[in-house]
Amino acid sequence: MREIEAESVRSIIAELAQEANFALRKDVLAALGAALKRETNVQARKILSAIIENADIANNDRLALCQDTGLPVVFVEIGQDVHISGGSLVRAINQGIQRGYTRGYLRNSIIKQPLFRGRPEFSPAIIHTEIISGEKLKLTVLPKGFGCENKSQVKMFNPTAGIEEIRKFIIGVVKNAGPDACPPFVVGVGIGGTQDYACLLAKKALLRKIVSRPSSITPCISRIEESLLKDINRLNIGPMGLGGKATCLGVTIETYPTHIAGLPVAVNISCHALRSARKVF
Repeated sequence: MREIEAESVRSIIAELAQEANFALRKDVLAALGAALKRETNVQARKILSAIIENADIANNDRLALCQDTGLPVVFVEIGQDVHISGGSLVRAINQGIQRGYTRGYLRNSIIKQPLFRGRPEFSPAIIHTEIISGEKLKLTVLPKGFGCENKSQVKMFNPTAGIEEIRKFIIGVVKNAGPDACPPFVVGVGIGGTQDYACLLAKKALLRKIVSRPSSITPCISRIEESLLKDINRLNIGPMGLGGKATCLGVTIETYPTHIAGLPVAVNISCHALRSARKVF
């Protein structure tokens, strides 16, 4: 049995909260650079250059990439042989978020009562926990801005639905997002499971590097991702909705077994500031 102090969790979460908000992921930055090289629209090139420059300034000066520092989503993979000592894991995570956001001068955007609103605070975070074998603890912080989160959708298809019907739905969700979700996007798709699990898969899909694919994924899924990326970029929404080739930087799909009578499909859109940071104990 491995013991990990709750204070260690608090400290790491605080660091991850700041790192995710200050430093744009390397795969996203590389995709932005590649999009800039391909872009021919003058206005779109200016916007992509400004996005890349903003990321550089944020990283160097330790400033927030975006004024919307998001609702922190924390993914926890905890080994069944790990014991958190000195306090609750959930409480340590929320205290770590509060510590990181306060010390990083990041915006407090969370209201305790969704119906009656109230004064914004720093926590609680959304926490997804998965028990794994062994003695490792993996923590991932994904600050999710709501300009793009508001454009996410889920649809329960008939099990007889074909690939083309599903593709039209995904492309339609992106088209509906338009300029409001701050393109160029990264589009996470979850297919299978239950309605709620498909939504979780779509969000987890955003954690995967957009320029690589695990070897365990079947080639047909890769082909669907590639075709979706091409078709979405033909929408001509472009950077910040002002036209151009770069509407989408990447499409990532995660799947899970589902019931014979259903076919859930969820789409979670991220703006160009796709932020996440990870630490493994």
